[in-house]
Amino acid sequence: MVGRWLIYALGGGMGHLTRASALARAAARRGHGVVLLINTPFAPGLPLEDVLGPRVQVLRLSPALGKAGVGEVVARCLEDVRPDLFVVDTFPRGLGGELVPLLARMRARKVLVHRDVNPVYVKKYGLARAVDAFDLLLVPGEDAPFGRHPRAVRTAPWLLLRAGELLSRGAARARLDVRAGDARPLVAVMGCGTPEEVEEAGGIASRLEATLGAHAVVRWLVPPGLDVDLEGAPGSSRAERAVVWPALAVLPGVDVLVGAGGYNTVQEARATGTPFVALARSRLYDRQAVRLRPEELAGSVDELVARAAELASSRPVRGPCLYLSGTEDAVTLIERTVLSA
Repeated sequence: MVGRWLIYALGGGMGHLTRASALARAAARRGHGVVLLINTPFAPGLPLEDVLGPRVQVLRLSPALGKAGVGEVVARCLEDVRPDLFVVDTFPRGLGGELVPLLARMRARKVLVHRDVNPVYVKKYGLARAVDAFDLLLVPGEDAPFGRHPRAVRTAPWLLLRAGELLSRGAARARLDVRAGDARPLVAVMGCGTPEEVEEAGGIASRLEATLGAHAVVRWLVPPGLDVDLEGAPGSSRAERAVVWPALAVLPGVDVLVGAGGYNTVQEARATGTPFVALARSRLYDRQAVRLRPEELAGSVDELVARAAELASSRPVRGPCLYLSGTEDAVTLIERTVLSA
């Protein structure tokens, strides 16, 4: 059954946006029409429509919109779109609890994208009751508090691009302005998280460039259209900035990835076999330290720089970029267990 989907993916970083975009893109390939609600400050500059295609309509909400405003927008979307399916990423009550009254009277079938969240948040807001409002819980590739719920189904991690859509190693390195014939290892520092953390990544890239010198190429990856003073980032004049999104496309050309423990960076590094070291950033709901493996986790910026430099110097062997995103299975599960019911 082909249907109309409304996907609620509100949250400050790139995680909700990218994960929901991956699902929206997979759904659109199967003929579904999708409206995607996002409010990340990164959204205005991203070429989402080009990546997601004409079947996905993107509604960019202001990050400053409060609980009442978000509730009004979602209620209006429900009236205008009249979706067959309402998908919520991570927060079953909405960011501020604004979904609770809407879910109770909603005719659309409901799906929760359920990843790991802080147990303090789970207990404080009674999420055990909130998840019961959903017809299906999709658990995309990592343990989650209600992963054993009777309506929960785990899939492989969700990735925005298929493996065949990634650039070749040569094309990826060219996209990152590495000269043809330059065989030095490429270290990429992912500018992810909050705008301030994207800036801090510039300083980390600068330190890596100073540490590695002529023995490696260092690039600071930033999303397009970011509305912060990147030129004023500490040390940013040293490290060459590469404006790229989605960064997944260029990972075949990266020999060492430096970043944080957010869902997308971690899953993309593992799926592509990219050697990876990261900081666990502090979040209200996300537990990055739990997501990262011991060999991926650095306890400080100094350790991060040292371990990334050591990895680059050892010229690590890249794994093959072969993977299957769980989004195809997720769409199939929705079609068979929710939309056909």
